[in-house]
Amino acid sequence: KEDVVITPAFGTTVEIENLLRQKGVQTETYNTTCPFVEKVWKRSREIGERGYTVIIHGKVAHEETRATFSHTLQNAPSVIVRNMKEVQKLAEFFSGKAPASEFFTAFAGKYSPGFDPEKDLSRVGVVNQTTMLASETQEIADYVRSQMMSIYGDNWSEHFADTRDTLCYATNDNQDATAAVLESSADLAIVVGGYNSSNTIQILTILSGGMPSFFIRGADNIISAESISHYDVAAQAEKLSPWMGSGKPRIVITSGASCPDRVVDEVIRRVADVIPGSLSPEEVIESFFETQNT
Repeated sequence: KEDVVITPAFGTTVEIENLLRQKGVQTETYNTTCPFVEKVWKRSREIGERGYTVIIHGKVAHEETRATFSHTLQNAPSVIVRNMKEVQKLAEFFSGKAPASEFFTAFAGKYSPGFDPEKDLSRVGVVNQTTMLASETQEIADYVRSQMMSIYGDNWSEHFADTRDTLCYATNDNQDATAAVLESSADLAIVVGGYNSSNTIQILTILSGGMPSFFIRGADNIISAESISHYDVAAQAEKLSPWMGSGKPRIVITSGASCPDRVVDEVIRRVADVIPGSLSPEEVIESFFETQNT
């Protein structure tokens, strides 16, 4: 009980919380659970108490999704979906297009104990792992709502709980800002963060749709102006690639939510180091203030 236990921003499961309390560990002292994660738990509890099943948009093995799943099943049936494809499959059980018996195979390991697809999919609400693409969660929620409208007509609102207020505005704003970068004339992007970071991968996904994008852990990944060691998400491995090209490229540098500012600063300095004739950050700042003073 004298041990120091730190609960991370993703939170933890009810089972682990109970175990720590049984041991006499003061969990409140070092609880860093993100308020937006706790908001998802609170909203899930509220709609569960009103008889809704909670659809969780997330990665089934992710720490936050496991925590949300654990907290949700205290008050409501729940099922986890990864993407729109899985939601479309789930919708077949809403309408009875697929037999209920197939649900348990299609969503094995993703539903709460005692789940009854014939009963528990008649009234639903959607929440998310807060590091997922907010736009994708909204798209999923809109699709589920449209299915309920199609099935229940004017009475659809009794079968769909509006949970838009659970979307994390910090994640959403970051993703919106990243999307806005695509409107710029940048030539390429560097995304800095942990290779297992969900929100960093979402940022990479957005940028990759509009320009060559390279996912790195830190400054050491930038070998030279000719080559960069970056993470290939599909292959789940680092690979060496040419990246900068010729001339003076316009480079976007951004990072995941949990990436320390120091690491991003080091990447900026490294980029300046490998480009011949680049100014240091200090020289740029000094030049800016000289211009302002004149």
